Amino acid sequence: MSTDLDTLESGRTTEFVQSLERGLAVLTSFSAEHARMTLSDVARQAGLTRATARRLLHTLDALGYVVSDGRYFELTPRVLDIGYAYLSSLQVGEIALPYMEALSERVHESVSAAVLDGDEIVYVARVPTTRIMRIALALGSRLPALATSMGRVLVADLPPDRRADFLRTARMPAMTERTTTDPALVASILDEVRAQGFALVDQELEDGVRSIAAPLRDRSGRVIAAVNIGTQISRVTMKQLRGEFLPMLLDCAATISAHLTKR
Repeated sequence: MSTDLDTLESGRTTEFVQSLERGLAVLTSFSAEHARMTLSDVARQAGLTRATARRLLHTLDALGYVVSDGRYFELTPRVLDIGYAYLSSLQVGEIALPYMEALSERVHESVSAAVLDGDEIVYVARVPTTRIMRIALALGSRLPALATSMGRVLVADLPPDRRADFLRTARMPAMTERTTTDPALVASILDEVRAQGFALVDQELEDGVRSIAAPLRDRSGRVIAAVNIGTQISRVTMKQLRGEFLPMLLDCAATISAHLTKR
């Protein structure tokens, strides 16, 4: 993932540590498509000079976050400690997983939980069954929020001013021919999602895949995550998704939310 450091100027103060920003840019420059990179590759992906990238890579190597064979650099498992610290503090995955597993056993479909980060959702817990998507999903996987049922649940709960800002700036890629990309129509869908308390997406993220999602709330009633059931059109009809799966999903979400309020 490339990072344009010039776009991050707003909101900086005299306490802003640019070297930390650049170090994080190096770490996030690695991806499935760029798992092993040369110094030049990292500098280009992170938007840095070669000299700066070299210093940062050697620092990260000394700290155990990257490793090099002398030409190529790649991340080490130690990077997972950063993500695990977030998951541990959030506690959503730890609390939700047993109930997600029970739901998955009942419906015989994949059940996932995600949070909102920018204009994407990030998976924080997942109980897979058979693989239903071409995209391999795991903890930390990201998808465009507005093309997903969980993303729509999360965005729908934002305060009106924040939601309006989100819709002005968020990417709305056409993932399939069915993906809703018109901002006005998306806004109307989000109003409906907020009112009804769930979101249903039918083949907007990937052809042949449909899902339904419900919110997970903290003690203040704020939506902090979402949980969904994902399935294929060949296995589950829309009528079955609404009539059979939705009540079980809402019950699961309510149970998880009740436990989240006790944190």
